[in-house]
Amino acid sequence: MNGKPAQLPLSGITVVSLEQAIAAPLASRHLADWGARVIKIERPGKGDFCRDYDYVMNGMSSQFAWTNRSKESLALDVKSDEGRRVLDALLPQADVFLQNLAPGAAKRLGLDAATLVARFPRLIACDISGYGHGGPYSEKKAYDLLVQCEAGFLSINGTQEQPAKCGIAVVDTATGMYIVNGVLMALFNRERTGKGMAFEVSLFDSMTEWMSYPAYYTDGAGKPLVRTGTRHATIAPYGPFRCGDGRVVFFGIQNAREWNALCAEVLEEAALAGDPRFCDNPARMQNRDALEALIEQHFARFSVEQVIQRLDDAAIANANMNTVEAFLEHPQLHARDRVRQVGSPNGPLMSFLPAITIPGVDPVMGDIPAVGEHTDAILAELGLLDSRRAREGGDPVRREISD
Repeated sequence: MNGKPAQLPLSGITVVSLEQAIAAPLASRHLADWGARVIKIERPGKGDFCRDYDYVMNGMSSQFAWTNRSKESLALDVKSDEGRRVLDALLPQADVFLQNLAPGAAKRLGLDAATLVARFPRLIACDISGYGHGGPYSEKKAYDLLVQCEAGFLSINGTQEQPAKCGIAVVDTATGMYIVNGVLMALFNRERTGKGMAFEVSLFDSMTEWMSYPAYYTDGAGKPLVRTGTRHATIAPYGPFRCGDGRVVFFGIQNAREWNALCAEVLEEAALAGDPRFCDNPARMQNRDALEALIEQHFARFSVEQVIQRLDDAAIANANMNTVEAFLEHPQLHARDRVRQVGSPNGPLMSFLPAITIPGVDPVMGDIPAVGEHTDAILAELGLLDSRRAREGGDPVRREISD
């Protein structure tokens, strides 16, 4: 070993992202984590509207802080002549271009993926939309919760009495990960062919993939999954169980070995494993209420800690039902040093390491930028700063920065 730090996997890759909200910024942040230079194009003045979702992190939006570390912010009016001059100078230097403008806007500006790859054959360009190109919904605006509705997610999530949305931006997160997946495939393909790629990812298509299991079940069974709250819809026992101290433990049984171990080692009633009411998962689902009552009768002898220990000893997966406050103090987070700080215009903020761990390689974990923080530096790099200064006062690149 020569002692030099390992090169980041995406070092040397430049990403230009005309982005707002969550899906596209999350994707570009993942690329920035591993060494890509990400130039985030924002509206002059207020910038990405996600900046104003809330002000809980030292005056910054929690969702913006989540999705925008390690980036450079370029304030640019892409509809202006000056904005187009900047893009014309910037895009030939880019490896990747992402955009999630409103339906049809990128095409009107000549910034859609197909047009850009025709102009710059080595460019990898991704169009991000609500419902994808073509079809009756192609021009329809879309946000996370609305696509949860359209994709049927709310119909399977919640209790029998009441559907519920997912508590996190599940559609945006899924979409962001598929964007990253497409970019990495396209970069690999370019290494082999020398050619760029135009592709698209939509919120609806991303959620279609995530809804495959309930859709396949409904198609095969001829009836939809029943909303089961915190219990699993098709596996038993799997969900919350009350213990003798009044608290709740979650555990799940996935196979015959675990079922036998639960009966013999945890419940200390080995004969229960062969009971015809419970001998396989379909039978347990049919008799779930009786099974859950029986399990809770056994658990009434123990505290949560004792039940978890018995489940662990029997190699049965289990969990505490933590609050977010408890998650923030989770011993697994802190024992593995997964919580860090990043800089921001409002001071240091908490941030989690990315989910991928590469031995010997540290992710970037850079600062969250202010709106237009890097505009002058990027224009100077492109040789456009002097011409911008010559037009100072009416310049659409910077005119709203002081608003």
